[in-house]
Amino acid sequence: MEQRVLSVHELRDMAKEIRRDIIRMLVEAKSGHSGGPLGSADIFATLYFGGVMRYRPDEPLWTDRDRFVLSAGHICPVLYATLAEAGFFPKAELMTLRKFGTRLQGHPGRDMGLPGLETSAGSLGQGLSIAVGIAIGGKYLAKSDWHVFAFCGDGEMQEGSIWEALMAAGYYKLDNLTIIIDRNYCQIDGRTEQVMGLDPLGEKLSAFRLHVVEANGHDFDALLSAFREARSVKGRPTAIVARTIMGKGVSFMEDDYTWHGKPPSKEQGERALAELQ
Repeated sequence: MEQRVLSVHELRDMAKEIRRDIIRMLVEAKSGHSGGPLGSADIFATLYFGGVMRYRPDEPLWTDRDRFVLSAGHICPVLYATLAEAGFFPKAELMTLRKFGTRLQGHPGRDMGLPGLETSAGSLGQGLSIAVGIAIGGKYLAKSDWHVFAFCGDGEMQEGSIWEALMAAGYYKLDNLTIIIDRNYCQIDGRTEQVMGLDPLGEKLSAFRLHVVEANGHDFDALLSAFREARSVKGRPTAIVARTIMGKGVSFMEDDYTWHGKPPSKEQGERALAELQ
């Protein structure tokens, strides 16, 4: 099965379908995270359907594939929905989210055997270190041209282990690593700048020897341009600070941190799906 590369217009439709999948999954599961998955759907659509990542759905362990590491593991509904849309497994399996014995755990578990998962995730701040290790292996051991993409939440950037990983990424000149930061200014306890301020985030990343690109995380042209720039940079890793709106696409969830870790009810799900038509 060939991976699909969509036009910008088609990417918008794909992102909307991913958001609908997320709502359906969460309503069925009656638990899970809503805000982050909805807010990052445009980024995931661009990564997997914009010609950015290299992968084969029918050969998920293809040696020359690009690697994707979800550090913010709690937003896995958006990853599951994207992988299903890409053909890694049947869409019907999405309705097993968080159910006993499912391959679609509440945080990704690679030991469950779900195609398309590179790592398990759950403890925030750990995924970026894993991605750095994979990138070191690719650049210096395998000497391959495959690329590593790591996705982090902005609340996660408050973890000390993140900055250790960034220091290593810059030191080892990992130009095969792109870090995507979901900059929605929301976390489970409130606004990021009120919990533990991060700004000026871009300047801090630059000080750690990263090439920094700031982009609108809902603008497909801007995202495609940012990913192209990241691929072209030599001698250092790239961080894409993607400004997003938590809960994007569902009016009563948008920019409301209280939707970080709860699902919509059946009635709220129907309303959300109506808005996403």
